[in-house]
Order: sequence, then structure tokens, then C-alpha cells
Amino acid sequence: MKKIINNPDNFVNEMLEGILAAHPDQLKSASKDLRSIVRADAPVKDKVGLATGGGSGHLPVFLGYVGKGMLDGCAVGNVFASPSAQQMLEVTKAIDSGKGVLYIYGNYGGDVMNFDMAAEMAEFEDIKVESIVVADDVASAPKGNEKKRRGIAGLFYAYKIAGACADELKSLEDVKKVTEKALAGMRSMGVALSPCTIPSVGKPTFEISDDEMEIGMGIHGEPGINKGKLKTADEIVEILMRNILNDLPYKSGDEVSVLINGLGATPKEELYIAYRKAHAILRESGIKIYHPYIGEFATSMEMAGMSITLMKLDEELKFLLDKPANTPFFVQA
Repeated sequence: MKKIINNPDNFVNEMLEGILAAHPDQLKSASKDLRSIVRADAPVKDKVGLATGGGSGHLPVFLGYVGKGMLDGCAVGNVFASPSAQQMLEVTKAIDSGKGVLYIYGNYGGDVMNFDMAAEMAEFEDIKVESIVVADDVASAPKGNEKKRRGIAGLFYAYKIAGACADELKSLEDVKKVTEKALAGMRSMGVALSPCTIPSVGKPTFEISDDEMEIGMGIHGEPGINKGKLKTADEIVEILMRNILNDLPYKSGDEVSVLINGLGATPKEELYIAYRKAHAILRESGIKIYHPYIGEFATSMEMAGMSITLMKLDEELKFLLDKPANTPFFVQA
């Protein structure tokens, strides 16, 4: 293991200390526990609170999207591990303005269990909580079993749409409804070229040869659907796009936003080469592109690879997607 760290056991707390020191105007700790982070101005009057949480190692997900126009708080776990229900509750109490709180998180067993527990605990605090579980990864379960799929880079779109709607001072029910609509038209799929190393473990999470790739691998190293020889950028994008387009399915005349997401060690140059091919495929399919995003939005430590996400749009979703946002890791004017 070769990393710029101190004691591996202090990795997450020292990372959080650094982020709080760098962004005191945007973020603060909700309690003595560093693992419960909220907006510096939380709770925001008359606004539905938006909370997320998950394991560290995925920046900007989850913590990086806490800020104006997006999330109000985040519970932070160890690397690739769920935060506790108590940490989630601390975030919930700190961001509640009396209008209720919406939980938005990825479909992983520990997160589901602890967020459900936190919601029950919040009821005793007279805080109304609703939940949305993001499950956009088409590789992780077949069509017809969408509720079993993992949540990956599509989390970014869920945060963006929910955050914009909440900023309009809409009700908890309205924010949940429009976010569910966004998720219904969203699909993702990724490819991994290399493993990553969890600091406390000190060795790679899985093995893959220098000349191999794995289509559909999860952001924690979960098995994909095909492991084989490394293909060209165009061939990789063809495979990912074919699976995504066929799953919904998307059709000619649709309008979508495209997210090309790097997993932590993929240069932007390569992501733009991938976007070039995705753009061509969508154009040939008669699908219009509205507001593409290219960069790192949901990573897996230093894993090399990428994912593609499509989100089908209507006028309401376009309006919300365009609204400003300002967080430590994402700014849209």
C-alpha cells in the first residue's frame, strides 16, 4: 500500500478534519462526533431537510454534496462501511426545520438497515422522515428485479433534483415524488480496470490483470457481469450504452442528461473520449442530450474505470437540473 496517510485507523477522521477546516463557511459538525456533518446554516427555515450517508472512500459521494441547492447533511462511515443509526439521527435532528426530512441513499444492506432504524428513532423526536433508496446500477440485478440493484453514480442526480425541489420550499411529499420520477428514468453501468486499497486493510480489494477489465463491477469491488481482455474506449462505451439503453428502454425523441463518471484514477481526457462515443450513440438513436456532466462524481478510492448514467428528462426535471448549487465539491451557477 502506497498512500499519503498517517495511521490508517485515523484515515476517515483526519479526512473530515481537513474538509471541515477547508470549508467552515459551508460545513459544520452536528455533534461532538465528526461523522455527522451538516450545512453551516442548518437547519434552513421552512425547507425540507435532505440527508444522506454511506461509507467513506467515494468522494464526492456522499459528503461532498452537502451545501446550498443539494443536501443538508450526511452521516459518514468508515471506508466502504455504513455509518451508524445514531450518527444518522444526529444529522436528522440538526437539519429538521419542522418540514420533515428526506433520506436519500444507495441500496446497500447496512445503509438500508441503519437508515430505517434512524427513521424510527426520529419518530420519537417528532420528526417526520421519508426515504428514497437509489438503485440505478443495471449490472447488479436483472430487469424485473430493479429493487435489488445497487446505487452508484445516479446518487448525484437524486441529490441534485431533490435539492433543487427542496429549495423551492416544496413539501416533503412533493420533493420525494419528483425525486422518484427522476430515478424511474435513470440507469447506470460501469467498468473497472484496477482494484483499490482500503487503508485499514492494506491490500487491494480484488485482483485484475493489467490487460483485463470487468464490466459491471460495483464501487466496492462487487462482481460484475463479464471479466475479459481490455477493449478500446469505443467498444467499452458500446457495451455500457447498449445495456443502459435497452434496460428502460430509452427511445428516439427522448431527452436525457448524461453523466460520465470517473472512479478515482481515470484522467478526464479518457472520460471525454468516452463521452464522444456516448454522444454519437445517442445522436444515432434520436435521443437528445441536455446538460452532460463529465468528471468524478462517485469514486471508489483509487480505482481506475468509469460509469455512465442516463436520466430521462421532462420540463420539470430540466428546470430542477438547471437550478444553482454550491457545495464543497460541486458548483453550478
